[in-house]
Parts: sequence; C-alpha cells; structure tokens
Amino acid sequence: MNAFVEKYISIWNEADVTARRRHIRELWVEDAQHLARTLEAVGYDGIETRVTNAYEKWVKEKGCVFRLRDGVDGHHDTIKLRWEMLSAGGGDVISIGFDFLVLAADGRIKTGYQFIEA
Repeated sequence: MNAFVEKYISIWNEADVTARRRHIRELWVEDAQHLARTLEAVGYDGIETRVTNAYEKWVKEKGCVFRLRDGVDGHHDTIKLRWEMLSAGGGDVISIGFDFLVLAADGRIKTGYQFIEA
C-alpha cells in the first residue's frame, strides 16, 4: 500500500508527460473518477488533464512540490492519505489535503475523493 501511495503522490510532481500518462494508467481504471469540491475528472483523459493542470500551475510555474504528509491507512478496498504542498525548495507548507481512494477489484483506483484541509 505504501508503494502505491508513493506512486500516487509522485505523479503530481512528474515532469515527464509520457511517464505521467503511464503512471495514471497504472494507478487508475479506465473509467475512474477523481473528484474534488470544484471539479470532476473522469477517465484517463480527464484525470491526465487534472494532474497536468496541477503540475503546470503548482510545480512547473511556482516551483512547489507535493509529498505525503503522514501515515497511510486502508481497508476493504480503500486507502486514505494526507498530503501537503510545499513552496519552492521544500519551504513552507502552502496546502494540506486529504484523499480517500476507492479501489477496483484489480487494485487500481476507481474513485478518488480529494479534500483540501488548509
């Protein structure tokens, strides 16, 4: 589970478009959803657009980095995790989020819910 979550976090920082696309397909099922309060990304194309937009705005443009904040937990085909986004160079924490992932039978993400805590 920890390796899965590390790969999940790493895609938000991934500069290589081809690697990002490959990892999305490894982590999510084809008709998956990534849901946040203000957006809904559906399927590989929607999730790739969502991850790419976050990368372009926060990582590429502003130099931020996403990382796991604390422990990971999961049971019955679910995983919960907290992440944080740090300013350029790993400085101050800018944002903290909580993701709740519902897994499909094959162990990939079927639905991911994202909550911004701070």
